[in-house]
Amino acid sequence: MSTREHGTYVKYKVDGCRCQPCRDGETRYRANRSRAIAYGTWQPYVDAEPVRQHIVALNEFGIGWMRLAQLAGVPRGVVSKLLYGDPKRNMGPSKRLLPKNAAALLAVEPTLDNLADRAYTDGTGTRRRLQALVAAGWPQTRIAERIGIQNFNTTIRGNQPVLASTARAAITLYDELWRADPRDHGVRDYVVARTRRIAAEHRWAPVGAWDDDTIDDPAAFPDWTGRCGTPEGYRAHYPTGVPLCEPCRHAYREHRAVLKTVTAA
Repeated sequence: MSTREHGTYVKYKVDGCRCQPCRDGETRYRANRSRAIAYGTWQPYVDAEPVRQHIVALNEFGIGWMRLAQLAGVPRGVVSKLLYGDPKRNMGPSKRLLPKNAAALLAVEPTLDNLADRAYTDGTGTRRRLQALVAAGWPQTRIAERIGIQNFNTTIRGNQPVLASTARAAITLYDELWRADPRDHGVRDYVVARTRRIAAEHRWAPVGAWDDDTIDDPAAFPDWTGRCGTPEGYRAHYPTGVPLCEPCRHAYREHRAVLKTVTAA
């Protein structure tokens, strides 16, 4: 038995209800339709292809079509027909869809917040945040407990994708602790010193070497000196005691090559 609400065009049209509220709903629908046609604003359907491409892009990011339907508040059947059609009726993927459904689906963006907990995402930012906390003196065991993962060594040292739930937990913890002193939270001095040595041995960049806009970018590099990646960064490393980084080495080599060219000319 249909549970559609009375007084609507859909109840009148699909369920065939002819009660007075449904007849009134059908009358209002036709009146609005005629008015919209007269003013040139009648758009019952829109092209489905841009929406379909958006769905494919979101899927590549890690947002499946069922998750997308949930986020957009659109019936699963609508999204399924957009992608796969209706095999029972021998119909191909939808060519058109309602504007409200199109707008709702297009409004969903490829962001970490929209990924399901068990979906995988790039682990670059997660590793850098965890490594920066270790460089600040936070013991790895305490960090692992706080974000609730057992394969902590793989997460902080590897280069594999991580669960979206892990990535979100790492961001939350990083935002909470990046300015905090571990010793103010019960971590003993010798543990802080030992933890920082471990980070230094692995060349894990500290919090100050990362910018919020670049920490998740796999192509970005830590700015150890404030001038890394420039010819000046080569010399800036020595006073800090931080070993020369590859971006500074590369920038200095390019700078020397330019000087030789100018001198030869």
